[in-house]
Amino acid sequence: MMETQLSDLIEIVVVGAHLSGMPLNRELTELGASFRRAATTTADYRFYALAGGPPKRPGLIRVADGTGAPIACEVWALPPAGFGTFVNTIPSPLGIGTLRLADGTTPKGFLAEPEGLVGAEEITAHGGWRAFMAHLAGRAA
Repeated sequence: MMETQLSDLIEIVVVGAHLSGMPLNRELTELGASFRRAATTTADYRFYALAGGPPKRPGLIRVADGTGAPIACEVWALPPAGFGTFVNTIPSPLGIGTLRLADGTTPKGFLAEPEGLVGAEEITAHGGWRAFMAHLAGRAA
């Protein structure tokens, strides 16, 4: 078996239930993913809590430059086989596209199809999934 080199790893941006410590993070780690860095997107994204679940899932969409907000995210890296397996399990309305991060990088990451926003709640003002989940926890208390 050929060993994966660091340069062969594929970065993937996660914004919700796959973040470290969240319910679906094990789906990454079980495929050999390693945490690279905490990051934020550029200010041209809007963020939504999608209808359905559990688990609750977010949807990120890119909008015109300057009409969105930076969204907190994490960058993980997977070996190519793990990346393929991971991407193959992503349910609609989510998909993988190219994201623009504030650090100037453009890794692959989660995006939502516009149809998936039907019944969704816009949560852009929270700036990220952890902040939104903390808000929900505060509302329930």
